[in-house]
Amino acid sequence: MTDLALARSFLFVPADRPERLPKALAAGADAVVVDLEDAVAPASKSGARAALLAALDPGRPVVVRINGAGTEWHAADRALSGRPGVAAIMLPKAEGPDAALGCPLIPLVETARGLAAVEAIAAGPGVVRLAFGTIDFMLDMGLPNGGPALDIFRARIALASRVAGIAPPIDGVTTSFEDEGLVAQDARHALLLGFGAKLLIHPRQVAPAHRAMRPSPDELDWAREVLDLAARHPEGAAALRGTMVDRPVVERARRLLARG
Repeated sequence: MTDLALARSFLFVPADRPERLPKALAAGADAVVVDLEDAVAPASKSGARAALLAALDPGRPVVVRINGAGTEWHAADRALSGRPGVAAIMLPKAEGPDAALGCPLIPLVETARGLAAVEAIAAGPGVVRLAFGTIDFMLDMGLPNGGPALDIFRARIALASRVAGIAPPIDGVTTSFEDEGLVAQDARHALLLGFGAKLLIHPRQVAPAHRAMRPSPDELDWAREVLDLAARHPEGAAALRGTMVDRPVVERARRLLARG
């Protein structure tokens, strides 16, 4: 599994369908999220947790989305933290800093209260990055649909992540897994707002999400030109085809190449 701070894709798989885990792990996503929360019916929670425990493989660690605080399953789910094969815990409906879990934590911002506390959540112990639960957030806010209405909230989550010094946040799911163009469009849009990854619900979404987040050949060519120019003019700013190249531009070029 890719370093969680660098991962571009987080693919959900239901915890009560352990037979799907090998397919999810082979789908090419940077991280697989085994879901004990929304994907599992209340009557199946304990059995799903037991199935997950049996399927954990230290050689192929997964992220686990547990049930939220205040639910009857939360305490038992939290006990999964630190188990071999659990790379991180994804905490739903985070509304404040959580106690250290003994492994990396990915809080999901899914409510108005969560957004109001996003700076404190981002700075909490063990937090490696934030995720935006767009569907639950729209429900909590009474928004009829997503689109531009969510952008102001995305910007705040991205800003809180940057201020806390953690990796860029993870954007919410695209519910259509047949429209690969929409997945790519959503991924590109999130990238423009300071996000660095996307939650996915189907293996078919992995490739279009990755393509959308990869810099274009023209962008990579530009970045190489900038770094070559900077190497030849280490003393300060220079010009590239009529545009100024200074330290921030050089750093942007380095980051583009790293993403490529």
